Amino acid sequence: MNDKQLLRDTKPNDDQTKAKLENHGKVEAGDVAQRSDHQSQLDGPGALRPTRLYKRRWMIVLLFSSYSLSNSFQWIQYGIISNIFMKFYKVDAFTIDWMSMIYMLTYIPFIFPVTWLLDKKGLRVIALMATALNCAGTWIKVASVKPNLFAVTFLGQFCCSFAQVFILGMPSRIASVWFGSKEVSTACSIGVFGNQLGIAIGFLVPPMLVPNVDDMDQLAHHISIMFYITAGVATFLFIVVIFVFQEQPKLPPTQAQATARSIPPEQYSYTASIRRLLHNRPFILLIITYGLNTGCFYAVSTLLNRMIIYHYPGEEVNAGKIGLTIVIAGMVGSLICGIWLDRTKTYKQTTLAVYFMSLVGMIVYAATLSLGHLWVVFITAGALGFFMTGYLPLGFEFAVELTYPESEGTSSGLLNCSAQVFGIIFTICQGKIIDNFGTLAGNIFLCVFLLIGTIMTGKTFLTVNIKLYIDMFLFYSPHPERNIFH
Repeated sequence: MNDKQLLRDTKPNDDQTKAKLENHGKVEAGDVAQRSDHQSQLDGPGALRPTRLYKRRWMIVLLFSSYSLSNSFQWIQYGIISNIFMKFYKVDAFTIDWMSMIYMLTYIPFIFPVTWLLDKKGLRVIALMATALNCAGTWIKVASVKPNLFAVTFLGQFCCSFAQVFILGMPSRIASVWFGSKEVSTACSIGVFGNQLGIAIGFLVPPMLVPNVDDMDQLAHHISIMFYITAGVATFLFIVVIFVFQEQPKLPPTQAQATARSIPPEQYSYTASIRRLLHNRPFILLIITYGLNTGCFYAVSTLLNRMIIYHYPGEEVNAGKIGLTIVIAGMVGSLICGIWLDRTKTYKQTTLAVYFMSLVGMIVYAATLSLGHLWVVFITAGALGFFMTGYLPLGFEFAVELTYPESEGTSSGLLNCSAQVFGIIFTICQGKIIDNFGTLAGNIFLCVFLLIGTIMTGKTFLTVNIKLYIDMFLFYSPHPERNIFH
């Protein structure tokens, strides 16, 4: 257990309370949760509260992953066959790029009201809004399969991008509300896993369902099939969420959640929480570094079709498979990182190592893309995805460590807001660089910013260590008012 968790879960020098907490135990699913006679006698701030782990927690996180999958699939379904949609709707490449970038742009202004709504209304309302908007967007797209209806398909994509605001920052919140302290990183990784699996399917399926044919009627038929399948899945998930998704378990999974539930709502201020987070220097550094890394991933994903077609003409299907390789490798990386964090709690060291390897992966990918061997691109793209996508749950979990006891939805929302801003900037800039100077220059552009992010991550590591030692000194000092750091 690291120092941060020790400060979070126990009182200093209170071995008796710690022993009681360990002996209290969590009631496993299927058992009856009862307070012991001795526990019921504990009063005051040190009182232990009943906790329980429910089997239903796995259904909740898997359901979340499923509708996150449905939404993230649509983020990339235009970009991975951008040349085909350019031909069908008679628009340019930059316009099709906006079908992906609208996901990023919509997130920026709406994340703050959505996070406020999460804190006021809870997870169930957020889940219903997400699936309802996602479902509506898919059916609008079904009605847009005509060359003169690009505005309609853009409206459908906007609805889906709005739904993403209710999805992207939720994994850490669901993990903390439903899962035990030894499971939260794994649960968060499963939540991110659904999003990444959706992107993987978005890379793979559209090139298979929508071949590059010249007959516009036949092309419209193929696009229509893809949109109907997407709408059917989204509608099914919306119905399931209505009947299955719960706000929270009856009993909290951890003492930290039990304490959070005991805080009266009127004592919580969303704006005050934002101000505290923006004065947290290590968290600000994490916001920037997370945005740089994830923004690079968004740019590579959005422009992947253009980069592959640039060097390997007519390989739309293989472009999708390379994207699939990136994300599948990233999902493996996400799960491995989540399990590793649950076992070791080495947030700072793991985050720095994975970030550095993302930089190495980007350099190798940039250097090998133009060699003329697709099998080499598959390997280097997979290595890039393993580390770059594997970093996503690390960022969420590290943010929770840096900002406890602030709301997980607020901290993850700020992280994702940064990612969207950098994603738009990097996608536009890299796209223009590719058009004017080629793919190598565009990828070097991303490598420079990943190098900056790696250096800043190392600085975050040092800042967190210094802050932790100061906090521990203040926490354990018998006379904090005499402390020069006070």
